[in-house]
Amino acid sequence: MYLPLGQSDFKNLRNEDCYYVDKTHLIYQLLKSRVRYYFLSRPRRFGKSLLVSTLQYLFEGERELFNGLYIEDKWD
Repeated sequence: MYLPLGQSDFKNLRNEDCYYVDKTHLIYQLLKSRVRYYFLSRPRRFGKSLLVSTLQYLFEGERELFNGLYIEDKWD
């Protein structure tokens, strides 16, 4: 396993042998809060693109990418 420095595509992280810290419980809370707009104000290199990529694959229904993660059985 290796650290995925500079990678921001969720699919590549899950398909390659990379370390990934599961923060899908936070994504689940974010989506269930029903707030209409979010402003992601974080400095560079804080994972904004990875978050958006994760949301993309979640909404596209690519369930196999979420095997073993918190959100696997909570999202349909």
